[in-house]
Amino acid sequence: MDESVREAFREDGTALIEDCLDEGQLARCRQAFDWAVANPGPHATTMFDGTERRSHVDNANPLAKERLDAMVSSLPFGELFAGLWGSEHVWYFAEEIFLKSGGRGARSCWHQDTAYLPWAGEHWGNAWISFQHVPKHNSLEVVRGSHRGVQYDGTTFDLDDPTEPLHGGGVLPRLPDIDAELAAGRDTHDVPYDVLSWAVDPGDVLVLHPRSLHGGAGVDAGCPDRHTLVLRFFGDDATFRPLPTANERYARNGILFVEEMAKLAPGAPFRSPVFRQLL
Repeated sequence: MDESVREAFREDGTALIEDCLDEGQLARCRQAFDWAVANPGPHATTMFDGTERRSHVDNANPLAKERLDAMVSSLPFGELFAGLWGSEHVWYFAEEIFLKSGGRGARSCWHQDTAYLPWAGEHWGNAWISFQHVPKHNSLEVVRGSHRGVQYDGTTFDLDDPTEPLHGGGVLPRLPDIDAELAAGRDTHDVPYDVLSWAVDPGDVLVLHPRSLHGGAGVDAGCPDRHTLVLRFFGDDATFRPLPTANERYARNGILFVEEMAKLAPGAPFRSPVFRQLL
């Protein structure tokens, strides 16, 4: 692995790896994505606006677990993340899928995944796999180095109030309104955040530390459809960090693999037989 990619992930919290997947690997990922859309799990949300626009999100679908566990073993992510982290071992956690279609759609709110998941440590990584060419201005956006900064509260993804706290109670700092601050900074030539994004092509993989502040840009006429499969991985320096207890739905363990999370003590290595070990 090029040392510059390793350094970028370590310092910036994100990096683009071009031509990471060959045609066969990308086809297997696409097949998994299409199956997941057709067979939604208990955490799926789908919104339609008339007959043209659609947004679909799903996360850790138990119906897809067996086939995805088998699929990831045929992909290069074990070696990739071991090289990025310097970890001896790599485990696969679960997937998330995003579908936007119809050519008009707002961006997703800025957030950190670690506001929703009980994760701490250096060895976490999300692999973002898109199946269309995505121009830079329609791509994922990441605040450079934010994985080493403040852990903010989550957002409820209310587009009218993009910083509405998930947990509340003041246990975590409220998210800043990054879009508003960026707009104000552009007017005063004092931009407060260093935002990274890339144009991506099929076969490219964008890797992201899940504590990074990130959000997805919207779709438009130039990029009417964006279909993305996200695969999540962790390594040796991955530990359990209980979530706040103010929001009963997310209290301590989050909403994914709840029984497994209940068995882990604060600071314990993030391990469970339910997660597929790749290395």
